[in-house]
Amino acid sequence: MTWKSIGIFDSGVGGLTVLREIMQVLPQEDTLYFGDTARVPYGTKSPETVTRYAGEISSFLVKRDIKLLVVACNTASAVALPTLKRQLTIPVVGVIEPGARRAVEVTRSGRIGVIGTAGTIRSSAYTRAIKRLKPNVEVLTRSCPLFVPLAEEGWTDNQVARLTAEIYLHELKEAEVDTLVLGCTHYPLLKQMIADVMGPDVTLVDSAEETARTVAAILADKGLLRPPAEKGNHSYYVTDIPAGFVRVGNRFLGGGLGDVFQVSLDDDQGGA
Repeated sequence: MTWKSIGIFDSGVGGLTVLREIMQVLPQEDTLYFGDTARVPYGTKSPETVTRYAGEISSFLVKRDIKLLVVACNTASAVALPTLKRQLTIPVVGVIEPGARRAVEVTRSGRIGVIGTAGTIRSSAYTRAIKRLKPNVEVLTRSCPLFVPLAEEGWTDNQVARLTAEIYLHELKEAEVDTLVLGCTHYPLLKQMIADVMGPDVTLVDSAEETARTVAAILADKGLLRPPAEKGNHSYYVTDIPAGFVRVGNRFLGGGLGDVFQVSLDDDQGGA
């Protein structure tokens, strides 16, 4: 039982920031990462479509005998998590709850900012998750769509990135939020620059970091952790040609991306 892998999926490369944190916290664990690169982005698609995609990918990973599923995609976490939790017998962890929980823990003024893609912000998933934990806090949100291409291009600290951040974050800074949730898996790559723009009084909450901590706690609680002396192996699956994923993925993981296999979910359903 203990030797099963952790399954992680995202619409593309962004979820690799979550994988990176899991590898740091749990270096002994095997992981299977699935990037739905043929159908990225999810943010522009309907909740029904995203829920269907999430179901297909979960089925692919469960067939490979995972012990826990991480939905490392904010859009899928926002719309598909309840369905996945109903359908699967293994623990399912999204990226929104852990980030919301941490934001509530660290805020001093009760004024929390959330940045994410247009789809995540439109879903109000972070606002709802934060308010469920602490109804009297004020949540201010801002979509920052250009942060995603900047992160993928590796433009994490140049004039273009800094100017973009200053424009996007201006309102949240003016509103004097004391906590800022990075509500997109691409944003940790821009963390240093976002911190510089927001200033030293604002605590950044990295959902990827918090998700990794949550995964570790659940596996420990269920007695499913591999012995610390082990060394984890990491496999990668994508639905489009791997070249682009490999190029950007190495940037996200800091190099060391292993073999990437292209798969078709249609074949995997196998007409069964």
